[in-house]
Amino acid sequence: MKKVFLSLVLILCCHLAISQVIIRGSVKSGKEGMPGALVYLKETNYQAITNARGNYEMVGVPTGNYMMVVFFTGFGTIQEEIEVRADQPILKKDFQLEELSQELENVTIQDERVNTFGVRRLNAIEGGNIFEGKKNEVIELKDLALNLATNNSRQTYNKVPGLNIYENDGAGLQLGIGARGLDPNRTSHFNVRQNGYDISADALGYPESYYTPSLEGVERIEVVRGAASLQYGTQFGGLLNFQMKKGNPEKNAEVTLRNTVGSFGFFNTFSSFGGQVGKLNHYTFFQYKRGNGWRPNSGFDSKVAYTSLTFEANENLSITGQYTFMNYLAQQPGGLTDALFEENARQSIRERNWFQVNWNLFSLLVDYKLSSKLRFNWRNFGLIGGRDALGNLGRIDRVDTDDERNLFVDNFKNFGSEARLIYNYQIGKQEQALLIGARYYQGLTLRKQGLGPAGKEANFRFLNPGDLEDSDYEFPGRNVALFAENVFNLSPNFSITPGLRYEMIRTQAEGYYTQTTKVLDPQTGFAVDSTFQVNESRIRDRSFLFGGIGLSYKGIPNQEIYANFSQNYRSINFNDIRVNNPNLVVDENIQDESGYNFDLGIRGNKADLFNYDVSLFYLRYNDRIGAVLKTDPENFRIFRFRTNVADAYSAGMEAFGEVNLIKALGYDKKYKISVFSNISLIQARYLNSGESGVEGNQLELVPPVMIKPGLSFSREKFRMSFQYNYVQQHFTDATNAVRTPSAVEGIIPSYQVMDLTFQYQIKRLKIETSVNNLSDERYFTRRAAGYPGPGIIPADGRSFFVGLEYVF
Repeated sequence: MKKVFLSLVLILCCHLAISQVIIRGSVKSGKEGMPGALVYLKETNYQAITNARGNYEMVGVPTGNYMMVVFFTGFGTIQEEIEVRADQPILKKDFQLEELSQELENVTIQDERVNTFGVRRLNAIEGGNIFEGKKNEVIELKDLALNLATNNSRQTYNKVPGLNIYENDGAGLQLGIGARGLDPNRTSHFNVRQNGYDISADALGYPESYYTPSLEGVERIEVVRGAASLQYGTQFGGLLNFQMKKGNPEKNAEVTLRNTVGSFGFFNTFSSFGGQVGKLNHYTFFQYKRGNGWRPNSGFDSKVAYTSLTFEANENLSITGQYTFMNYLAQQPGGLTDALFEENARQSIRERNWFQVNWNLFSLLVDYKLSSKLRFNWRNFGLIGGRDALGNLGRIDRVDTDDERNLFVDNFKNFGSEARLIYNYQIGKQEQALLIGARYYQGLTLRKQGLGPAGKEANFRFLNPGDLEDSDYEFPGRNVALFAENVFNLSPNFSITPGLRYEMIRTQAEGYYTQTTKVLDPQTGFAVDSTFQVNESRIRDRSFLFGGIGLSYKGIPNQEIYANFSQNYRSINFNDIRVNNPNLVVDENIQDESGYNFDLGIRGNKADLFNYDVSLFYLRYNDRIGAVLKTDPENFRIFRFRTNVADAYSAGMEAFGEVNLIKALGYDKKYKISVFSNISLIQARYLNSGESGVEGNQLELVPPVMIKPGLSFSREKFRMSFQYNYVQQHFTDATNAVRTPSAVEGIIPSYQVMDLTFQYQIKRLKIETSVNNLSDERYFTRRAAGYPGPGIIPADGRSFFVGLEYVF
């Protein structure tokens, strides 16, 4: 792999690379600046939206000739040819818009915005981030026909190859995404962010996502994967960032009302209010949804609120404050054994399991242009939240005896601050870009586990709060990170982007857990269980430096060859290994994971004609953490043992392509029919291992083949999309067990799912209908060891939805 990488560098270094220029200016009507105008370079992904003063800026534009377009509803579209030259590092272009004559009011005005097929690539530099040469996708929700009310992940990420998705519920309350052999459970191997700041439970001690942004309030989703994640942390998965909507800059106030009803008692209402008042942009929404669920004992009730205020003091300084609230209560129907699933996938044999989440996110964001070459970005964020789980965690092949239930209570209090500086400078005639940043993060997780009340109600109360039967812990954590990347444009076609990241991590554990041992009863002479508390006080410090490098070659118009290499690291979380679960035992000597990601690919696009990205990857784990089956020598009970199983690798191909058939064949452009296909082929194996029966096995949670094609059709105000998902059979544990009595381990059989969505716009009214799981497939994507199982978690069957949206 190293030889391949070095060969690629030598080959590409023989070419001359690209100079990148800043284009900035204003869009006005008369003397008044026009906020919200779209400025873009035709046949590229380079675009910008004017701010409250009507100013725009595009950073990192390659040299060459372009057609520049300015679009604003109700005004004439401007198209002008421009030349971007290396000897002019800042190109200033101002535009004057002319309002369309009132005589044209009855004429249909075609929206001339960039068409991205719903997926595009990030620019080389956006905001306070560098994306040059990195594997990434941007999902533009406004360009897709999706069931947004249910946060349907299967539909939303269908154009992003290589993602394995858990389907825990039909309401989209929690997001579960993995890639390249990473566990999808609550997307814990990705750095999950909203508007660029962390939203997971505890980035150090418990990096799981219990809050999922409401897609009805999301503008776009940025997925930066594998070796491209150096700026965002040490994790193997990369970055998943939800960019929320802003207020309509064309209006002082705009109201959007959305209501959706569906199968199994589903009801969703979404209301937003936003606009631009002087220098202040405001946007607020509230979402409420409830439903009975596809299976018995699976009802839910969810409330989400979000507000954002951005004050643009001048053309150089903007300050944004944001608050997010989420609260939901869900009954969990529990898992099934293989036999129960085959008998009736809709049944539930657990009616006393409940889950609730309360989330409060705060952020203060500052963007400041210190000069034409220097930009400062500062993100401050905090979380006060909690998640509680109540129910029977015993094996699913045993009857629930209606005794006291297990109760888990977690509370999170986190704070973080991340600052970035981007400096544009020149070496000779070539424009370069340097990013330096620093991050401070402090987390505190309070975790309690004990007995909760018997019965069926959602009563999250400990029976003995002063003397918990299982464990009581505090998990403080602290992280300081320094990072830097630099885009070196070496010649007209080639750039190199090296980067470094230095991490200092402290994790602590203070508390006790209960342990059971066998002792001799002096009266009977038989061995009996004896429980006692074990007090713990641990501090673990580590620091390390790791790096990466990215390459980009743009020798042919609308095409780029890219490569990226990055080291990765995942620290063990103390609060994640002290859960007393009868189905799981954790190795006390478990160690951190380390490894690296490598990507090599080619991608290209032409607006409204084609879009593609084909890449090869290699992911290496050292001391990969996983679960193996062991037998207790005292009672011969089979249990899952979580430990550093072995070194492992995951290698394969990820490919996406889409084409507009009508335009490609030269037919009537009033219609649009596009077809796409998303394919991933992966081989993943365990290497040398200290555990018997593991070496050479397939890596768990890695479908060898995933094929996800689709079709979309649009004509004027009508849109339709059809999607198909095929996921091949794969394993769920390192021993490659096919079936076990507890159903926690075993295969995930191959499955296929289809979804169909329609949208029709009548002026301000939009009508949406969708059918999810069109063929009513019986399948599952997950075997859970604990909540919401244990056992097989069936995915939802066929469901229908109808929604209305009105904007005024």
